[in-house]
Amino acid sequence: MFKRKTKQIVSNFVSVASLEERVIGGFNQTLLIRGENCSNPIMLFLHGGPGTAQIGFAPKFQKVLEKDFIVVNWDQRGAGLSYSKGLKSEDLTIACLVNDTVEVIEYLLNRFKQKKLFLVGHSWGSLLGTLVTQKVPEYIHSYIGIGQVVSMQDGEKISYEYTLEKAKNLNNRRALKELGKYKFDPSDMNYLDTQRKWLEKFGGSFIGVSTWDLIYSNMLFATEYTFKDWSKYMKAGKQSLLALWPQMIEFNAINTIPKLDVPVYIMAGKHDYQTPFQLAEKYFHILECPYKELIWFENSGHLPNYEETDKFNKECLKIKIKHVG
Repeated sequence: MFKRKTKQIVSNFVSVASLEERVIGGFNQTLLIRGENCSNPIMLFLHGGPGTAQIGFAPKFQKVLEKDFIVVNWDQRGAGLSYSKGLKSEDLTIACLVNDTVEVIEYLLNRFKQKKLFLVGHSWGSLLGTLVTQKVPEYIHSYIGIGQVVSMQDGEKISYEYTLEKAKNLNNRRALKELGKYKFDPSDMNYLDTQRKWLEKFGGSFIGVSTWDLIYSNMLFATEYTFKDWSKYMKAGKQSLLALWPQMIEFNAINTIPKLDVPVYIMAGKHDYQTPFQLAEKYFHILECPYKELIWFENSGHLPNYEETDKFNKECLKIKIKHVG
């Protein structure tokens, strides 16, 4: 509660359980590195948001992965444990985050004496992940996109139309009233807060769970975060979102990243209307790469790695076996 730590791993191999702060891109940033065997391949997770740092809740869902991978969670620049009062808005750019990610990858590969790793990007992290994979394919065994961001403008339009249609079909007067206060404008944070609120209530974000179930309830008991860290978590997330969202809105992977030079796995929730599954499927079909798979999660929305954890872990093991044995 008052001192950060991560539980040690008892193993027959040389294990790693490290919560560490490093200077990345000129700023102190925090990595959580856990695995039962340091000879296993590295799996680096790029969290969503922007700003939804996951060191405080992800480890609960990743224990099985620690048997077969060195699992790395990184609170990105400005988010979670990597929040800094010294950060200005000009320090929070997509280009800066791409460079940070490459720096993190190079550190991990050097530390564990490996040539490549598995890169996993969720939501905003999938935007970052595709850009990084495009930039340094030589470092990547394969790229795994969860809640893949494809075209922000098109995705937000589909998300809005789904939310509005649900409100009409359910004759939810409160939802219609609140949504009616705003015209469709994904650059407007007040609109976005309202639309996301009702999207979650109508099952377009998660199925049968809530943000509290998946994130905040787990953070309460995470030893990696202290009370002080929890108190600034939302502040850090908001800073990242406000700085990076206007840049994200212009992103279109179909136009700018039609080809990747590594195997690609797109993991899509059948009920995801936050980064709509229709666009993930469209991108999968047009993407040129050495090998690709589209893996559906029938009972998930935007967070299949947390909503259907067992299936996600099994798919990751299959990917490992396919590429490194």
